[in-house]
Amino acid sequence: MATGDRAMLLVLLVLFTTISVVRCVTDPSDVQALQVLYSSLNSPSQLTNWKNGGGDPCGESWKGITCEGSAVVSIDISDLGVSGTLGYLLSDLMSLRKLDVSGNSIHDTLPYQLPPNLTSLNLARNNLSGNLPYSISAMGSLSYMNVSGNSLSMSVGDIFAGLKSLSTLDLSHNNFSGDLPSSLSTLSQLSVLYVQNNQLTGTIDVLSGLPLTTLNVANNHFNGSIPKELSSIKTLIYDGNSFDNAPASPQPETPDKKSKPSSGSKKPKNTPDAKDKSSESSDKGGLSGGVVTGIVFGSLFVAGIIALVLYLCLHKKKRKVGESTTRASHRTSLPLSVIPEVQEQRVKTVADMKSSSSPPDKVTVDNVMKNGSLTRMRSPITASQYTVSSLQVATNSFSQENIIGEGSLGRVYRAEFPNGKVMAVKKIDNAALSLQEEDCFLEAVSNMSRLRHPNIVPLGGYCTEHGQRLLVYEYVGNGNLDDMLHLNDDRSMALTWNARVKVALGTAKALEYLHEVCLPSIVHRNFKSANILLDEELNPHLSDCGLAALNPNTERQVSTQVVGSFGYSAPEFALSGIYTVKSDVYTFGVVMLELLTGRKPLDSSRTRAEQSLVRWATPQLHDIDALSKMVDPSLNGMYPAKSLSRFADIIALCIQPEPEFRPPMSEVVQQLVRLVQRASVVKRRSSDDTGFSYRTPEHEHMDISF
Repeated sequence: MATGDRAMLLVLLVLFTTISVVRCVTDPSDVQALQVLYSSLNSPSQLTNWKNGGGDPCGESWKGITCEGSAVVSIDISDLGVSGTLGYLLSDLMSLRKLDVSGNSIHDTLPYQLPPNLTSLNLARNNLSGNLPYSISAMGSLSYMNVSGNSLSMSVGDIFAGLKSLSTLDLSHNNFSGDLPSSLSTLSQLSVLYVQNNQLTGTIDVLSGLPLTTLNVANNHFNGSIPKELSSIKTLIYDGNSFDNAPASPQPETPDKKSKPSSGSKKPKNTPDAKDKSSESSDKGGLSGGVVTGIVFGSLFVAGIIALVLYLCLHKKKRKVGESTTRASHRTSLPLSVIPEVQEQRVKTVADMKSSSSPPDKVTVDNVMKNGSLTRMRSPITASQYTVSSLQVATNSFSQENIIGEGSLGRVYRAEFPNGKVMAVKKIDNAALSLQEEDCFLEAVSNMSRLRHPNIVPLGGYCTEHGQRLLVYEYVGNGNLDDMLHLNDDRSMALTWNARVKVALGTAKALEYLHEVCLPSIVHRNFKSANILLDEELNPHLSDCGLAALNPNTERQVSTQVVGSFGYSAPEFALSGIYTVKSDVYTFGVVMLELLTGRKPLDSSRTRAEQSLVRWATPQLHDIDALSKMVDPSLNGMYPAKSLSRFADIIALCIQPEPEFRPPMSEVVQQLVRLVQRASVVKRRSSDDTGFSYRTPEHEHMDISF
């Protein structure tokens, strides 16, 4: 019997150990996302047990992390005094329901993609800038959202139509402008809304049908009338606007945006009339005429003296404040999230934006010296600063053996640092920069360092010593798409149909980020297959993002080697020299043609009719028989015909001659996502209706996040 008890005890011990191990092993994608967040927050000591590499957040009780099984379901690191950014992998936290980073010093723009299944999002009281990301529109489970007390600007996006569960929304104490979005009217569960202390305009009619119990719209630029439907709201605060049917009230003081939302003034209440009191007091007694006359003249004399003194004091104070404001405006300005472009951008002047102090230990306008004078910049540089000597050692004195690429601005070298880290160094030829463009180099570096997207090669550092201009990028070691498609070796065999769609979707997301998430929009202006780098898993990484700022934008004499390349340039650029986001869409279509056909955009070795890829392919894109003959032979027939046809339809839209008829990149992304989703169903069949075989190996899959 004792032996049986010992056996049972052993079984229970093994079972308990197994359960403990299972509970403690965190999902790898969650671990990676938290590691990126930790690194982006500058690895703060406040986050106890967190690690940059490895670790088990659920099993090791990382501070602020709550798990269910192996999934991270809550991150609460509020009021810990951490600084840095939110990184770029938060969207990988698929099980996360609560994210609270309020009350810290987190800066930069909000990530392009946030965790999709959040129920509670609290980013209040930080230094976040930019605008609200469009990915919020897909958070169907979100019930609480608070982004108050930041430096968010531009218009509030029309992103609320899908947020049917949202009950509390706090956008207060920012710099939002424009009208309230119409999609707010669809928030059938919204009971609390704070939008006070912004620069919002228009009417608040869009709120009239909501089940609100608390509404604060104070200190904006709203006008029109307060809808009668809102009069029954328990707490309604509206001071500091220009409503037609609101009683006049004293101008409220503007509270500090880091303080708690002010209560403003609630619904007006009747007060005793002041004249009744004065009448009552005057009835109590009287004074002789001479005494009254003396009092009146004496009072007038004293009042005149007081008024003169007040005027002189106020005038002096106003002059000091004006001088202080002028000096401050030369010291700081709002960090812009992107590089300004002249075409098809959403315009917002710096004068309309709030000033924002720069993070410590970052290069800013106050500490960048050039030729003995200050070089002005609009935002801090978040990339590391390298010395020329360290880059010389890492590149073996920029030896020929280390050259891994060459572009219009200079050569790219492989650099290996003493710690084993491998980077790519672009050495910019100063002859390629005019004096004016050289002066803008640091500002361009600042803006490039702020780009964060998983399909964009991140800028890791820069160097400006001894007149040099060097950019240090993360190294992507599997070559570029151009080489993989067009070199006569076995590498093109690795580009299966799924891999090609994956490359197209990843680069489309990168362009969507540049065009539609960054404000103002960034035009790439040199999008081509040679600038699409591939990692070991064939994930695409777009390079040279933001470098267009170092090139002229409006000069007609710019060569096609600088802006675009032969075979890629959109018709409007060839005709007028104008390059816009729609020109990037065109070149994206050309790259999709390369993926489809395996051909170069311009190939002089072919017959005259087939030298231009776009001219040769366009008439055949809607002909299913001709389309099948256009496909890259290296695919060996391993593709679904319906997927191929949809791929061709997207190409046809992108390469239309008229820019206004080309779709925005967000639409291209949506169509490619639908193509992937439909292909995953077709993949289970051995053939489709047209008889084309789909012989993709069973182990192959699309590793794409939507």
